[in-house]
Amino acid sequence: MYEYELQQARSAELRRRADDERRARQAVRSRRAARREAAERAAVERAEGGAGSESHTHLLQRLRFARPA
Repeated sequence: MYEYELQQARSAELRRRADDERRARQAVRSRRAARREAAERAAVERAEGGAGSESHTHLLQRLRFARPA
């Protein structure tokens, strides 16, 4: 009887681990899909020339050198 209960506990633990891994994979997939959709929306806005679509790279180019005191 002891072996049966031990096997049941092991089986339940394996099922829990499999469920946790499946949920983790599903979360990763949904985060990737959300990032892809956001990137596509941003690309469409950039292509349409929407407001606020300018990048801030000009700021980085301007601040490359130290400012005079």
